[in-house]
Amino acid sequence: MRYLTAGESHGPQLTTILEGFPAGMPLVAEDINNELSRRQKGYGRGRRMQIEKDTVEIMSGVRHGSTLGSPIALVVKNNDWKHWTKIMGQEPLEDVEADEVKRKVSRPRPGHADLNGAIKYGHRDMRNVLERSSARETTVRVAAGAAAKKLLSLVGVNITSYVVEIGGIKASVDPSLSLEELKERSENSPVRTVDLNVEQEMMKAIDEAKQNGDSIGGVVEVIAEGMPSGVGSYVHYDRKLDAKLAAAIVSINAFKGVEIGIGFEAARKPGSEVHDEIAWDPAEGYYRKTNRLGGFEGGMTTGMPVVVRGVMKPIPTLYKPLMSVDIDTKEPFSASVERSDSCAVPAAAVVAEAVVAWELASALVDQFNSDRFSAFAEEINKHRAYAREF
Repeated sequence: MRYLTAGESHGPQLTTILEGFPAGMPLVAEDINNELSRRQKGYGRGRRMQIEKDTVEIMSGVRHGSTLGSPIALVVKNNDWKHWTKIMGQEPLEDVEADEVKRKVSRPRPGHADLNGAIKYGHRDMRNVLERSSARETTVRVAAGAAAKKLLSLVGVNITSYVVEIGGIKASVDPSLSLEELKERSENSPVRTVDLNVEQEMMKAIDEAKQNGDSIGGVVEVIAEGMPSGVGSYVHYDRKLDAKLAAAIVSINAFKGVEIGIGFEAARKPGSEVHDEIAWDPAEGYYRKTNRLGGFEGGMTTGMPVVVRGVMKPIPTLYKPLMSVDIDTKEPFSASVERSDSCAVPAAAVVAEAVVAWELASALVDQFNSDRFSAFAEEINKHRAYAREF
């Protein structure tokens, strides 16, 4: 499985093309729209979420509610495009000096791709960079992840996400809560936390950051239950599934770190408190008494829940701008301000869930016969039975 995204933040639309889905898998626009709606929610979001009401159009690869096995094209229109047609239009401008039309950006914002991207591609107008490097692109990454989530759910893999930290305020996750309970709590929380004791404190921290013209980051956690054991590989570094998950998380805008299981805490514990003892049950087969390694050993799934955390830095667009340098005049200036969120961690949890879902689904498609969905599902069930009796 693979996908490609295209589109700019204020362009006419965002597009993604998905390849590798089995034929005969149920998929409708509602499956995707539910996830797009989740991405737009969350305390601390900016004005853009009031403008865009993201919905998907399935343009190819699906007929009468089922996948065809051919590439699936998904489109999300940008409602704000009508205000940017001259600024972001494809046709040449008659007056190339009309900066009021071009909305030229010559002042790179610290923490963004502006300056590096301009140097790489030779753009004197950094709007050419920031329009594509914008987190708006994650809209169609969530759309791709929604299709992957549908595939996972149909073969008994369920996934959810929640926020475990915002601005240094840490949530406590009750280990007795089921995945469905975690999902319900996070969906009902403005900051997508499962710990109601810190919800108001997190919201207060977001309000204070906004009042100060600042931004704050945090940590999100994704958990997936039902993955069969032995998915991934120990044979080659680039086929290790945990490595693919790590790359997927860090590829999200503003994400700077990733942990699997107890993650960096493993460096501070003895081996007896890190590794998961193996047990066997006639009904369940092999299982681990704990899940400190987050569902992975040797780059492969163990059958235990997959647990992945991502660290999101504060959004770098600030309303009390940091200093920068104008690339035309080389004079110091306060960095330009684009519309922004004071905290996007709750929404970023949904994006993290989407990219994890994609990698898990992709690994299953790689490993099992996936031309026809019915054969794919049957093969996974046979593998589960084999692993139980091994």
